Amino acid sequence: MGSSREEAQKPCSGVQTLLKRVKALVIKAPPPPPPASRNPGCTHVYGYVFGHVPENNLEHLPSQQVLDTGEQLMVPVEVLEVGNEGALWKFLLSGAMAGAVSRTGTAPLDRAKVYMQVYSSKTNFMNLLGGLRSMVQEGGVHSLWRGNGINVLKIAPEYAIKFSVFEQCKHYLCGVHGSPPFRERLLAGSLAAAASQTLINPMEVLKTRLTLRRTGQYKGLLDCARQILEQEGTRALYRGYLPNMLGIVPYACTDLAVYEMLQCLWLKSGRDMEDPRGLVSLSSVTLSTTCGQMASYPLTLVRTRMQAQDTVEGSNPTMRGVFRGILAQQGWLGLYRGMTPTLLKVLPAGGISYVVYEGMKKTLGV
Repeated sequence: MGSSREEAQKPCSGVQTLLKRVKALVIKAPPPPPPASRNPGCTHVYGYVFGHVPENNLEHLPSQQVLDTGEQLMVPVEVLEVGNEGALWKFLLSGAMAGAVSRTGTAPLDRAKVYMQVYSSKTNFMNLLGGLRSMVQEGGVHSLWRGNGINVLKIAPEYAIKFSVFEQCKHYLCGVHGSPPFRERLLAGSLAAAASQTLINPMEVLKTRLTLRRTGQYKGLLDCARQILEQEGTRALYRGYLPNMLGIVPYACTDLAVYEMLQCLWLKSGRDMEDPRGLVSLSSVTLSTTCGQMASYPLTLVRTRMQAQDTVEGSNPTMRGVFRGILAQQGWLGLYRGMTPTLLKVLPAGGISYVVYEGMKKTLGV
């Protein structure tokens, strides 16, 4: 009788032991790793501002496109993907072509912006239409494109320097196969912008002088450079360097933070991921670039005044002196002279850049 009870209990005890082992394995099993994210920076920003985005949806985020407004060139996120590293020159060529077409298409607004930044004041108030009218009266319709040649010419070195420095910073901060999150991408982007602006600052000075030149003042780019070197010295080619460097940080911080916040808001809205992603990405990057320009605009205006002030007043400007002069003569609103054409050219510049960039990528097979 006792032996039969033991035989009946053996299967039961064996099943219980098996269940205990299975339960222990389930409890001790580590959680599955989250799927790879193409845009980890989005989780970082959104986590601090609004909350958490489901990780399995992050891979559907549209990547940042090239938007060239003539102020700062952005490094598109898709270039950072490991599979695209061998096609860097194709992205460089696509971005350069997009920048050249967009800058040429919006050159009249760009010249009006510089014209208003330098010549508009309380006693000589100038709106957008008044500025365009003055330029046409002085040099004809074709004068609206003065300075566009050097503005297009500096795209290639600016892109090459910014892409290469950004790539080196990405490798140093995140490893060769790393995808940089928000803080690392912000730091890498700022360093890349600082390096490129340091090397092309002389071209910025030439662009400002050629944009503001009167009819017959310079025979061309080389004549402009020669006159600056002979009359003002080599240091004149680095006028406006300090406010230019200081403006990189607020521009990069605002632009990248607003862009990723908008992308995450779009994702959290739960809309169909097959929504026109190009339109969503273009809208996000246009708004983020606008916010970035507004954040750094006073420094941009001071930079332009410093680069052009010898042409206007024949003095040796400093950042503090120019800043105080603007506040004394025009007040705080004077720091935003020329903002209207700046904002008006963002949307057409973004649309042109996006269309040309995507078309070039298809042509080159990337």
